[in-house]
Parts: sequence; C-alpha cells; structure tokens
Amino acid sequence: MPAALEDGIGTTNACKHYDDVQHVPWDIKKYYHQRYSLFSRYDDGILMTDTAWFGVTPEPVANKVAQHLSEGAPASKAVLIDCFAGVGGNTIAFARSGRWKRVYAIEKDENAMLCGKHNARLYGVDGLISWFHGDCFEVMKNELEPLSQHSVVFASPPWGGPGYSTDPVFNLELMDPYSLDELLGSFQQFTQEVALFLPRTSDLRQLANANHSLGRVKAVHYCMQGASKGICAYFGLFASP
Repeated sequence: MPAALEDGIGTTNACKHYDDVQHVPWDIKKYYHQRYSLFSRYDDGILMTDTAWFGVTPEPVANKVAQHLSEGAPASKAVLIDCFAGVGGNTIAFARSGRWKRVYAIEKDENAMLCGKHNARLYGVDGLISWFHGDCFEVMKNELEPLSQHSVVFASPPWGGPGYSTDPVFNLELMDPYSLDELLGSFQQFTQEVALFLPRTSDLRQLANANHSLGRVKAVHYCMQGASKGICAYFGLFASP
C-alpha cells in the first residue's frame, strides 16, 4: 500500500556517498566525475543508490525544466506531482522554484526515495515536499485524486527498452516498462497538464501525434556544454517555454 514517509528519515546500505573514486564501481566512475553537475552540493553529503547515477537529471537541466514549468503552467495550477522522483534531482528543483504550494514526490524504490528525502534536506526544501513510496499510478488514483484539478504532472520515466541511447530516432512505444501511450493515457485521466522528460533521440512525430486532448505538444531540448541531455514534452495548456 503506497504511503507517505514520516518526518523521521533513516537510510540503508544502498544509500551511498562516495568521496573517493577508488571506492566507486567501475560502471559509475564516468558519472562520478560529473557529480557536481548532478548535485552542486554533492560534498555536503548527497546520497544516491548505485542505480540512480544513471538516471538522475543534472542540476542545471533540472533547474531549467523547473523554470519552464513554473512560467508555463496555468496560474490555477498550484501543485506539482513528480511521478518518478528517484533521488530527488527534479523534485528539489521544483521545490526551490517557489512556484508550487506543494510538491508531491512519488518513487517506487524505497532506497532511492530515502536518498531523495535526505538530499532535499541538504537543499533546505524538505518542508515543501510530501514523499510517497509506491506506484505512481496507484498513488495518484488512491491518494492524490482530490488535487487533480490543481495539479501539473511531471515524469522522467525509466527509458529502458532497446536503442534509446544508440538508435538515431528512438521509438517511444518501446520504452520499458511504460510506453508513451501508456504514460499519457494514465496521466491525462488525472490532469491535462503533463510534462514528460524523454530521451534526446525521441521520435518527434510520435510526440506530435500523441493522444493528447488539448493544444499542440511543445518539445524542448535541454543541453549542457552543447550536448542534449533530453527532451521535455509539454502537453496541455502550457505557455511556450
């Protein structure tokens, strides 16, 4: 049963802070060298699971996405729901923007969520975030439904599937475990305002033809040092970023 975490926080052995590259697993070392791009306050004691290194949004990108969501969302929307919150990269940026009355962060991996709650405290925004451990679709349906008309949904889903990092154009219906149609179909039953952070090689034709019911989709590349880190697709009544 999905449940909000209590104010007290503990961590497990899966929540790690590496301070010496010699202790970092070989497949993470590439990302460890980019740690200050992922979290500028890394040295303050940022915690991550080993898996999270591969998926956390770099802080400058997270901040820019948070700015665009803040500026583009309808004024009537006062709640931000982060559906795959991970260790808190995007969640923290949303809370720091000052735009939202409340940020709700949902994560299925309890270890990642414990890291995220710890990291939010390091950035001083833990009091602005409510954390839920569980499946985001269940949490939205069973716990957050009364907030739907006031909410914007953001999701940086697992990209998974073959080819997202190698194919020139990535088929968004091959994302694993959730395809583009599955994500939009579920989220837009909750609210029309949905933002999806997707692979940089995402098929723009699929985004343009997606089953969204309001307006045209707006797709924005987010780059660092001249390289795209991903596309955020905005569905619903968002002003153009």
